[in-house]
Amino acid sequence: MSELAFVAGATGYTGRAVVAALRRAGVETLAHVRPDSSALARWQAEFGALGATVDTTPWSVEALTRTFERTRPMSIFALLGTTRRRGAQDGGTYATVDYGLTAMLLAAAKAAGIAPRFVYLSSMGVGPGGRRDSYLEVRWRFEQELIASGVPYVIARPSFITGPDRDESRPMERVGARVGDAVLGLAGALGGRGLRDKYASTTAEILGGALVRLARSPAAANTIAEGSDLR
Repeated sequence: MSELAFVAGATGYTGRAVVAALRRAGVETLAHVRPDSSALARWQAEFGALGATVDTTPWSVEALTRTFERTRPMSIFALLGTTRRRGAQDGGTYATVDYGLTAMLLAAAKAAGIAPRFVYLSSMGVGPGGRRDSYLEVRWRFEQELIASGVPYVIARPSFITGPDRDESRPMERVGARVGDAVLGLAGALGGRGLRDKYASTTAEILGGALVRLARSPAAANTIAEGSDLR
């Protein structure tokens, strides 16, 4: 049976890099795009050029379960997320998108009776005690559910994901990444290499390649990856 991956959040900055990395590795890839996306034709063309297949399964546990039963992916990439600005425009929130849709993927995988490697893009800094429904709190909540689910997982906690090819302008994030990298570079020169490797920013291409490697590595099952593990 051929190796197949399902990528949710495929149209995002990291998602596009993951789809490209999967195809470079020769993995059959289903790139999920919302069926009502106004850019569906664009994604069909762009992902098709990479040899990936666009999947437009509606966002419901029942529909996703049917897709997983039919395709039986060996890995599921959950790369979903929103921003405050985007949420204000389309009504999505961290709770409904970052947590809700990701939890839907996990529930569908379990209902389909499969045990794929579930690769979850979390964030540096997650932990208990955050403000309810905040960016970090909902990620911590899902991490705990994923660990307890019995589904094989990789939880990735990268630092800033940045680069000049982002569709969205995030000037504060870029400034933060530059300042942080400068400080961490100095720390590395002074012997703080572990600190630098853990918190330095990364690009989507580097992160995407690392996520695909972790998804396919038997040794990476049920791990939380940070720092140099994501490079």
